[in-house]
Amino acid sequence: MATLHIDRILETCIKRGASDIHLSVGRPPVLRLHGHLRSLETKVLEPEDTVALMKAITPDRNQQELQEEGGTDFGFAFGDAGRFRVAVFKQKGNVSIVLRLIPSKFLTFDEIGLPPICRALCRRPRGLFLVTGPTGSGKTTTLASMINYINSEMDRHIVTVEDPIEYYHSHKKSLINQREVGNDVPSFAEALRRVLRQDPDVVLVGEMRDLETIEASIRAAETGHLVFSTLHTTGCQGTVNRIIDAFPHEQQEQIRVQLSTSLIAVLSQALMPRQPSGMVAAYEFMVNTPAIANLVRENKTFRIDSAIQTGKKYGMQLLDEHLWNLFDRGLITADDMLERCRHPGDLQEKLDKLGRLHEAGDAAMLAGGLPTNEEASPEG
Repeated sequence: MATLHIDRILETCIKRGASDIHLSVGRPPVLRLHGHLRSLETKVLEPEDTVALMKAITPDRNQQELQEEGGTDFGFAFGDAGRFRVAVFKQKGNVSIVLRLIPSKFLTFDEIGLPPICRALCRRPRGLFLVTGPTGSGKTTTLASMINYINSEMDRHIVTVEDPIEYYHSHKKSLINQREVGNDVPSFAEALRRVLRQDPDVVLVGEMRDLETIEASIRAAETGHLVFSTLHTTGCQGTVNRIIDAFPHEQQEQIRVQLSTSLIAVLSQALMPRQPSGMVAAYEFMVNTPAIANLVRENKTFRIDSAIQTGKKYGMQLLDEHLWNLFDRGLITADDMLERCRHPGDLQEKLDKLGRLHEAGDAAMLAGGLPTNEEASPEG
């Protein structure tokens, strides 16, 4: 009964294009659809329902971890329709489950809206490329697209270390080996200790969780490998600071020098509800030019934002610029823009100015460089 039930829920998620499923006692199954939570019109889940649903999909090893640790993560394939990343955890003594749908199809750079220079950066022989942003901002999808691009276009040996494996890659022009933490290797740090003996050209580190992993990732980038990884930081400047701050004070100067030479780029992203439906990604993008490398080395990271503003020819942009652009094109609402931006005061000022121009109907001022999109009213 439970298996039937879970299959029906998974099918509904895929059919409706939802990104997540939430299963909690005291409420019917809930889907996250275009960023919003929507309950399914089925029965309210009882404690025994969530236990049965959990048992229908959770491997024994993970059920044991749930008992011992109070939570577990794993991934599984649902036929050819897609894979799910699952988090099972206990709350108020009951079992709760969150499933994230990992689509089976890779998106192209154009479909995601990545800066065109990313193609060239993926062809670099060495260096560190970081994709950052909060949970659920599409980091995994962006990285999967980059790995798929390398896999399809170049002959490289790609080794990934993930927890759990989300997108499955098959060998194309490249050779690809995917290692799952907890299944194939005990930890990220252990996988990275061994990876350099495996003759890799490209290494994907699912997440830079601790000092050891950050250190090993920078070392791999310095020793002639192209390394991709993620951090839960917002903004490019914040990402650089976070890496440096992870090290003890006496090592920070040395890390600044290492980072200034090994970093290729930072792509910081946020996923926004798109109008009228769907999702759209907003980016902050920094390429490590000699000017930016200098700022990192000399501990002047507070000037990175202004360096990004002057680096437009490299495809660089600040998050707020991209958010305004998406709002101006009518793709996101003003409320969503203000919620996700870094400097709400500045954008609110622009909105107020725009509102006054609309009210005054002053065509001459509108022509003077302010957005002219009809949909870009203060309400979005």
